[in-house]
Amino acid sequence: MPIEKITMPKLGESVTEGTISNWIVSVGDVVNKYDPLAEVMTDKVNAEIPSSFSGKVKELIAKEGQTLEVGEVICTIEVEGDNSQEEQPAKEETEEKAAASINTDTSQKARYSPAVLRLSQEAGIDLTLLTGTGAGGRITRKDVQKAIQEGVPQGKEDEKVPANGSSVPADPIPKKETSVHNVQTQAGDKEFPITGLRKAIASNMVKSKHEIPHAWTMIEVDVTKLVQYRNKVKDSFKKEEGYNLTFFAFFVKAVARALKEFPQINSTWAGDKIIQKKDINISIAVATEGALFVPVIKDADEKSIKGIAREITELANKARTGKLTVDEMQGGTFTVNNTGSFGSIQSMGIINHPQAAILQVESIVKRPVIKDNMIAISDMVNLCMSLDHRVLDGLVCGRFLQRVKEILENTSEETTPIY
Repeated sequence: MPIEKITMPKLGESVTEGTISNWIVSVGDVVNKYDPLAEVMTDKVNAEIPSSFSGKVKELIAKEGQTLEVGEVICTIEVEGDNSQEEQPAKEETEEKAAASINTDTSQKARYSPAVLRLSQEAGIDLTLLTGTGAGGRITRKDVQKAIQEGVPQGKEDEKVPANGSSVPADPIPKKETSVHNVQTQAGDKEFPITGLRKAIASNMVKSKHEIPHAWTMIEVDVTKLVQYRNKVKDSFKKEEGYNLTFFAFFVKAVARALKEFPQINSTWAGDKIIQKKDINISIAVATEGALFVPVIKDADEKSIKGIAREITELANKARTGKLTVDEMQGGTFTVNNTGSFGSIQSMGIINHPQAAILQVESIVKRPVIKDNMIAISDMVNLCMSLDHRVLDGLVCGRFLQRVKEILENTSEETTPIY
């Protein structure tokens, strides 16, 4: 009976790898096509990997906690008869991906996967000094991890040989400053293993800070009218709709309206060009005990405040229960982060790569302000914006924030319908 391979699927537009968090099946189990085989974590989503075939689980190649690149084999299925013919296109695609890494040509040595490149750059490892253990001498992630833990193998670290054959001292290969070898622990210290999801989050944050030249600006907004309006209708809204009407829904709506007027903000850097996105899809940051998820409110400019409030509630609940789908995590064009929910009054967000900006909505606090030459107590909030200075400049961002401020300061029952 034929043996078919199940590979790590692509679970997002910018996802290159995933971590097996839990095997749902065991060797010898009989599965049907589309039955879940394993739970996998990426930096964007938790998901289940379905079986592409009906048959018996022959071998679990990947271990729980192991991170694999998209296209790598995670397990094999023993199928019966012509069952495999249904999935011929998928099989051919898998074989094509496999062929790309099994090629025995020595030119493979110079072809590095994105995961290998990213890991080596973060650790300061010169890949030309390593001997690959993969097919055709290809350098794998394990080779880089070994170099991080043990250092570059002797004989390569000590010297580089130029074209004239003379030997010169090699430049030292810097080791990762945060390596466990350099961190001293004392009695009472606790060590916690880094999960695949936390590694993915850390990798994305490092990528964003390394690749994107961040600039930062802030504006303060008088939201007294908004607070009065929301407080007036929140109880009746909760009674009728069954979920909360949060301040955050008003902020997301205001940002979506402003993005419609300032489409330059709704852009991304693409190397030799800037892509201005047509759709306004607002990513919202949702924190759990051990991770941060960024689900997306699609076409936010076309939704009412009620619709946005409902999606905020639904997406947040799914994030906290691990039920977000791949589609709900994809396509974001601008991020709004509700840092005020933790009491923050000023913060500098890291941009959600590859977007061009992120807006932090801080706590609403009562402060004395001058109005008509008199001291008054108003509800004030800081809006803090981090921007990609390759894409955006201070002028357009300042005008964008001024427009958001104008919308929020004029939010009332007369100007801003809930439905």
